[in-house]
Amino acid sequence: MNSTTVLTEQRGPVQWITINRPDRRNAINEDVTTGIAAGIRQAMDNPECRAIVLTAAGDKAFCAGGDLRPSLDGSPFKPDHSTIKHFVVDLFKVVEDCQLPIIARVNGHALAGGLGLVCMCDLAVTSDNALFGTPETKIGLFPATILTYMLRILPRRKLMEMCITGEPFSAAEALDMGLVNYVVSAEELDRKVDWLLNAGLHAMQDMTMREALEYTQLLLPFMSQSEDAAEGMAAFTDKRAPDWPGR
Repeated sequence: MNSTTVLTEQRGPVQWITINRPDRRNAINEDVTTGIAAGIRQAMDNPECRAIVLTAAGDKAFCAGGDLRPSLDGSPFKPDHSTIKHFVVDLFKVVEDCQLPIIARVNGHALAGGLGLVCMCDLAVTSDNALFGTPETKIGLFPATILTYMLRILPRRKLMEMCITGEPFSAAEALDMGLVNYVVSAEELDRKVDWLLNAGLHAMQDMTMREALEYTQLLLPFMSQSEDAAEGMAAFTDKRAPDWPGR
């Protein structure tokens, strides 16, 4: 898929998905979530794909949340009483079906629904100038749709504070509370994302300890037979940097 709202690009074994609405601070609407979900499915259907990066255009905002542009009646929402389905929840279900690790490349503020996008990813790297939070609480809304992921990522007391006050917190605070893996300068963002792209923890996150142990002992022999493993051992023996084939 390649549209003006969400761009997808295959870079070697990595699928890059970019929210492309910088004029709207990359705010979420149904086109955005549908585009991200399509990009994830495309990656899942590609046997050569090993990981997914989710990011956004520009350097001001990763995602400012739901697009609250008012309609003619003054409301930013158009509830459909014929169905209880919500396009953000549809995206989250696609993410849960995805066996590829998803890395959030947070190139700016991640607020409201944008914070939810960060929480849904397996790993996250952020630029040090980014802010995080749920400002919708200041206008009488509650982050209900994204709460499922927030409860699994954020410390409970910090989550309660966030939902009550709506005050933003810094990238450094996001690191302290475990929301992101690393905080780097904007210039170092791509380099750190590249460093993380070999991570693959998604398959074990919902397993019991016993299931995870069984999974890993079955996985290790298969991994040791890969071309990457052979190259890694050869590079170690030769005392050189590996040239990963990605297989």
